[in-house]
Amino acid sequence: MTTSATTTPPATSAVLATPPPIDDFALWFDSFLRPTVLIEVAALFACVLLAWGLSAALRHALGMRDERRSVLFGRRLFDGLLFPLLLLLLGYLARALLLKFLPVATFKVVIPVLIALVVIRFGVKVLQLAFASAPWVRVMERSISWLAWIAMVLWVSGLLPVVLAELDQITWKIGGSQISVRTLIEGALTAVAVLILSLWISAAIETRLLRTAVGGDLSLRKAVSNATRAMLMFVGLIIALSAVGIDLTALSVLGGAIGVGIGFGLQKLASNYVSGFVILAERSMRIGDNVRVDNFEGRITDINARYTVIRSLTGRESIVPNELLIINRVENLSLADTRVWQSTVVSVAYDSDVDQVTGLLEQAALSQDRVLKDPCPSVALSAFGADGLEFTLGYWIADPENGQLNLRSLVNRTILQSLRDNDIEIPYPQRVLHIQRSAKP
Repeated sequence: MTTSATTTPPATSAVLATPPPIDDFALWFDSFLRPTVLIEVAALFACVLLAWGLSAALRHALGMRDERRSVLFGRRLFDGLLFPLLLLLLGYLARALLLKFLPVATFKVVIPVLIALVVIRFGVKVLQLAFASAPWVRVMERSISWLAWIAMVLWVSGLLPVVLAELDQITWKIGGSQISVRTLIEGALTAVAVLILSLWISAAIETRLLRTAVGGDLSLRKAVSNATRAMLMFVGLIIALSAVGIDLTALSVLGGAIGVGIGFGLQKLASNYVSGFVILAERSMRIGDNVRVDNFEGRITDINARYTVIRSLTGRESIVPNELLIINRVENLSLADTRVWQSTVVSVAYDSDVDQVTGLLEQAALSQDRVLKDPCPSVALSAFGADGLEFTLGYWIADPENGQLNLRSLVNRTILQSLRDNDIEIPYPQRVLHIQRSAKP
């Protein structure tokens, strides 16, 4: 009776129990030579086919083909997180069913491998999405892969509890807290997991908010996205500190010191961040607006929490701190209307027909597709020059981001050709020289 009470059949063993350490590797390898392993392989193959079918069906139903910014789907079927996650869930279900009828050996290795694969895919995809151009992303991807595979090997071999117990014996005291190496490692892993999860949620929210936003909605939604990311990162940091065992009440002194530092040393930095959120919230300037700041004119291409990027028509980019956009005078050339007025000055001879010249200038402007017909171009006799009559041609355009100098050049070339075809003279500078002869002695 004692033997039957202490012996636990395979059907009632815990599914998530840590396997005991492997003392005899030969016996462990022999467990994979049983005839029941073929049943496990068949069940695993069925799980793979079912996970592949479900992933393909969901990908097709949701229209997520070649979705590079999706963590679940990715660019290809096996690139995202969905396939290994479904395979892991189906693997757990298959192992639970098999344990009711026979002892398992293959699934004891397959489940940890699938867990490691899910962790790797999740961490890599989130980092690629949140920090696409960062040079250290590749190092982080390799670190996550190595840690996941090492943990998998320790789990399968049953050495993970032994290693954790040994690390728990290495302790030291910091203040009133007793910290061990195991606590630090678990806290660091918890911090990384929480931060990656926060980045995933914030990236998903940002993609959802900015997908169809334009104009003023784009700026407001970007402000909400930045605030959400900052809040999630802060919550993740608090959870990570709690996991390490740090008493959060001790951070009150640090928080006061940080407040004093912001009030003095970090005043400009804090001002730029606050100004950035003010600009995004009140939408006085939006992404896509043409502005002039400190004699620099260009189009706003991005509004970040600390600075704003302005790109000129010549291709140069200016990084403007947000504080300058709040305290200085800024000319928003497209706040109420995206139309921009251009003008060019033409000089003709004094004996030219004023009405004819006026008509030719109007036709030269209207011949360009980018010139608006409403309001129509206007021509004015603006001055009586030293060499001829000066006419000013003015017209409106709606796409200054496509360049202004190129359009002015086309209009001027059309004007020049029209004046030549109608024999209207463009006068050269003329000067009258009076020579006064000295009286004879």
